[in-house]
Amino acid sequence: MQNTTSLQAAEYTGTTLPPEPLHPDASVTMPKLWDQKTLAQYLGKSTAWCERARWCGEGPRFIKLGRHVRYRADDVLAWIEENARTCSGEG
Repeated sequence: MQNTTSLQAAEYTGTTLPPEPLHPDASVTMPKLWDQKTLAQYLGKSTAWCERARWCGEGPRFIKLGRHVRYRADDVLAWIEENARTCSGEG
């Protein structure tokens, strides 16, 4: 186990990532991000459908990273669950 000195901690300004975690037990799980093409393939839809669903607010939640649109896999699965039906008359 490596100890972090107070000098190493003081050098970390928060503007860049430290070379190693400041705490040996620290870990972060990053979400899996999908682009529109991956979403379309997963859902069996066209990319045009994905765009229309996003514009109308009918598709899964999305994230804008600059001009790029990304979807968290967890949000896609949650959206699928929200749209689960037991009868075609539900809605």
